[in-house]
Amino acid sequence: MQHPISITAITSISPLGNNPETIWENYLNNQHCFTTKDVNRANPFVATLSKGDAKEIDTLRKSNKHYQDLDKSVLMAIYTSRKAIKKANWQSRNFGINIGSSRGATELFEKNHQDFLDRKKVMPLASPTTTLGNISSWVAHDLQTSGPTISHSITCSTALHAVLNGVAWINAGMSDSFLVGGSEAPLTDFTIAQMKALKIYADDGLLNNSNNNQNKAYPCKTLDFSKKKNTMILGEGAATICLEKGNAKNALATIEGIGYATEILEHNISISEEALCFQKSMEMALKNIDSSEVDVIVMHAPGTLKGDRSEHNAITKIFGDKLPAVTSNKWKIGHTFGASGALSLEFAVLMLQHQQFIGIPFLENHQPPKKIKKILVNAVGFGGNAVSILLSK
Repeated sequence: MQHPISITAITSISPLGNNPETIWENYLNNQHCFTTKDVNRANPFVATLSKGDAKEIDTLRKSNKHYQDLDKSVLMAIYTSRKAIKKANWQSRNFGINIGSSRGATELFEKNHQDFLDRKKVMPLASPTTTLGNISSWVAHDLQTSGPTISHSITCSTALHAVLNGVAWINAGMSDSFLVGGSEAPLTDFTIAQMKALKIYADDGLLNNSNNNQNKAYPCKTLDFSKKKNTMILGEGAATICLEKGNAKNALATIEGIGYATEILEHNISISEEALCFQKSMEMALKNIDSSEVDVIVMHAPGTLKGDRSEHNAITKIFGDKLPAVTSNKWKIGHTFGASGALSLEFAVLMLQHQQFIGIPFLENHQPPKKIKKILVNAVGFGGNAVSILLSK
């Protein structure tokens, strides 16, 4: 980090809501956001936008004839980006944009592919509306900014890699500000089937169809090290973050350290037992402070057996006996793939603002910190691409 980077706005839309007050209220309760796709029979758990928020996205789609053919992932990015730059007062500023996605236009791509299978033809805009570059480009169009636009997929660490890119551009003097984040709408039958094929998805079943009351209450068992099965569940959402050079007066939080690493794969989807990539990314992010200064870690922790355990092993390696309080939001909103890191960053910022630690109801945590000054946020994706971001109040 050559210069401190301020977060001057962060906005999101997810199963938790679309404004800071509602989102924080939902973090304060011990209820999860999971439902099943069909209440009349056993089906996969998912975490969707509320009906009101889904209507907001549908209204945006109908507001412009050019937006009617866009994927939900693009529309959510536009929706949150509008709100973010308004909060940061960027309306007259030229800035860069890097909003990534693991899957991109998942629903629209599958729809176009099915259309091709049925008719052996595709709609004229099938290609330009289903590329990953489609997200940042449409956000730039909507906001009428002419700065650089970047889109990428680094699977589940995509959003935090977008933060890294924004920091790099600002530190290089190529931009004073960057809009970064992630957007994901992965709740399609095909995508869920892929996760099931990997045997990492939570068991199918109605919320009231479990013989185990604890499992019924919390179907995604993030950081429950007594679980015997994988319990990952998919969610949808988007979050965008305004980054500015220096210590801005209106900063919500400051990025004090960044870390990143990739490790040699042991398997197509796994990281090593002690998550060497996380050890390296955390060490890099913490290189200018003593590890004892970290009060909280927002873990990636997808609810899988190996994923949760390996990350926790890495944390133990770095912090030893003086472990910070650890938490995650995936037990509540599921895994939002490329958007998950940005939603975790928002979670951390809210805890810094409210000076209140939000734990996991079924996890016996370490003593919550009385004051929260520094929070470390982790994310990792298929391929072992880990990122750690250190935030300070």
